[in-house]
This record gives sequence, structure tokens and C-alpha cells, in this order.
Amino acid sequence: MKDIDRQILRIALPSIVSNITVPLLGLVDVTIVGHLGSPAYIGAIAVGGLLFNIIYWLFGFLRMGTSGMTSQAFGRQDPDEVLRLLVRAVGLGLAVAIILVALQTPLVHGAFLFIHPTEEIQELATTYFRICIWGAPAMLGLYGLTGWYIGMQNSRIPMAVAITQNVVNIAASLSFVYWGGMKVEGVALGTLVAQWAGFLMALGLWFRHYGYLRRHSLQGLWQREAMARFFGVNRDIFLRTLCLVAVTMFFTSAGAAQGEIILAVNTLLMQLFTLFSYVMDGFAYAGEALSGRYVGAQDRTAFRHTVRRLFVWGAGMAVLFTSAYALGGNAFLGLLTDEQEVIAASQDYFLWALAIPAAGMAAFVWDGVFIGATATRGMLAAMALAALCFFLLYYGLRGIWGNHALWLAFLAYLAMRGAAQTGLAGRTERKAFSTK
Repeated sequence: MKDIDRQILRIALPSIVSNITVPLLGLVDVTIVGHLGSPAYIGAIAVGGLLFNIIYWLFGFLRMGTSGMTSQAFGRQDPDEVLRLLVRAVGLGLAVAIILVALQTPLVHGAFLFIHPTEEIQELATTYFRICIWGAPAMLGLYGLTGWYIGMQNSRIPMAVAITQNVVNIAASLSFVYWGGMKVEGVALGTLVAQWAGFLMALGLWFRHYGYLRRHSLQGLWQREAMARFFGVNRDIFLRTLCLVAVTMFFTSAGAAQGEIILAVNTLLMQLFTLFSYVMDGFAYAGEALSGRYVGAQDRTAFRHTVRRLFVWGAGMAVLFTSAYALGGNAFLGLLTDEQEVIAASQDYFLWALAIPAAGMAAFVWDGVFIGATATRGMLAAMALAALCFFLLYYGLRGIWGNHALWLAFLAYLAMRGAAQTGLAGRTERKAFSTK
């Protein structure tokens, strides 16, 4: 048990650090433009950042699918397939990025059909978008590399890359804005430089630590069965992500429809979920790497031990976060805003946020295990069922409970994901260990 715990923490802890650095890239940009003298600059970064968040979120399958398949190839000690998976993942990411760059004009114009900023913000956001879109090859290529590293049981390199990106982003953005005299375009260039610095660093570390894999064969890179599995896994994760994005975006939209105070309350309380998710995603990454490794090695005993220990760690995190939020949640909200009206209004809904760790823990753990086992069809089915539950509950109860119905629906959505995957776990295990 101690050995499995060490393996879990060896992957989870660096992944948690990496996750925490993710919002810092956007925070740095907002902080810099926040001192340029016009709220339009903040609005431009917010709109531009939202567009890229949605785009990159949708293509997160490049990381998750690569992680699961690579960990299985690592577990069965198949270096040829390990190398082929890296080339497929990075190659697909670069191909998608080229399409995004080519379609940048219709993409940005299409986005403004749904987002209606002022003319000034739209012009500045377009400038930001047209510069940052050239970072798409670096970002999507890095998704493939990050998933591959995790599949190889190495989360330290992605952590080092994430930290480096933040340092470069701060230095470059400050240089372009304060020394180069630029505005939004300086912040965008700083982000672009940081994205490429991260990608090139990840590539350089690959050659340093895994360059020996170049001796292995790429024969069968485009083999039909392997490609069908590769695209099948990624298709399922992509569709699952669409469901996730639909719920998340609707949650924000439904809150906004109830007025500024409710929108602000929901946004603040969702930060408690976001913080919990950063930590639980680290344990999900450990689940991806270790579950896939033991499926590949056909070590059913180690697989079961890993799942049990992941749930022990997940339960511990749920208790820890629930206790911390119960004791210090109001103080945390006070750090995020000094609007007393918003803080006071949040008290009516705070118990819902307090239930997030207990409701969502199993979903995070099972996501990691299912990705490692490449049981992506089960993940998709569970997510689709949970999303359906969310919308049915909200529309059934909103006339009675208002914003409470929205929070109940969200918690039911989290709990349903975990419950559905629990129901599919036995079948997933049997399939993973019966056909290899």
C-alpha cells in the first residue's frame, strides 16, 4: 500500500502544482492591462481569454487520450507504440492548430455573434485573438506532449514547463508593455512567447530524457486499427467535453439571467469548486498514469489496489476541503471581493458550495481510472446522463427554487457522474483485463 501511495503522490503532487499555475497566465495578463488606464483593456483580455479557453478546452482530448493510451503501452513495455503515440498526438495537435490559424477570421467573427462587447472592446479583443492564435500550434502540441509525459509516469516535466511558462509570460508581457510601449498587443505577444517557450522546452526535455526512443520503429504509425482506436478514444473524450462545456457555460448563463448579484454570488462560490478541482485533477492524473500502466501490464491486483488508494486519497481531500470551507469559506470569499452585498447574498447558497467536495470526489477519481483504462465510451455515457440530469432538474425546479435549483442541479450532475461510473466500473475492469 505504501508503495502505491508513493506512486500516486509522485504523479499527483507535481500535477497539482501544474494545475494551480494554469490560471496564473490569465491573471498576469489581467493584472498588467488593469494598470493601463482603461477598463476596455480588461474587457478585451476577458473576451479574448474566454475564446481561447473554450477552444483549448474542447481539444483537451489531445492530453487525456494520449495519457491513457501511452500509460498502457508503457505498462506492457512497448517502446515502439510509445513513440508512435507521441507522434500521433503531437501531429494531430499541430494539424488542428493549422486549421484554427487558417480559420481565425470566421472564428473571431462567429464568436462575436454570441458575445456582444462594445465596439472598442471588440476591436481590442480581435487584436489579442489574432496575435495569440499563432500560439495554437504550441498549445495543442504541448497537450500531446503533456499527456504523453503523464502516460510515461512523469508529471515533473509538465510541472517544470508550466512554471517556466508563467515566468516567461510575466517577463515578456512586462517588457512589451512597459518598455516597448505596447498595450493589449504587448500582453498578447507576451502570452505567445510564453506558449512557444513552454512547447520548445517540453520538446527539448524530451530529447534529453527520452531521445533514446528515436532508435525505435515508427513502422505502423498509420496502421488502420491503431488509428481507429486513437481517433475513437479522442472522439469520445471530445463529445464528453462538449457536454461538460454545455453544463458549465449554462450554469454561468443561468446565473447571469437572475441579475448581477446572483451572477457574482455564483461566480464567487464556483471558485471553491475550481480550487477543489485543481487538487482532485492531480489525483485523476495519477489515476490515468497508474491505471493505464497496470492495464497494459495486465496486473489486475495492482490496478485494484490503485483504485482503492485513489478513493482513500479522494475521500481525504473531500473531508479536508469541506472542513476548510466550513471554517474559512467566508474569509476566502472576503479575499476575492470586498462587495459586502455579494458576500451577504452568498450565505443563502453557501451550503450548496460546501457539498461540492463530497458530491464531486468520485467523478474525478473515476475519470482518471476510466481514461487510464481507455474506457472512454463509459465516460461519455456517464457525462451525457449527468448532463441530462442537470438540465431536467433545473428546468423542473427553477420556477420553485430559483438559484437553489441551479445549485441542486449542478451537485446532482457531479454526483451522477460518479454514480454512473461506479455502476460501469465492474464492466470496465472486466473488459480491460479480458482482451489483452
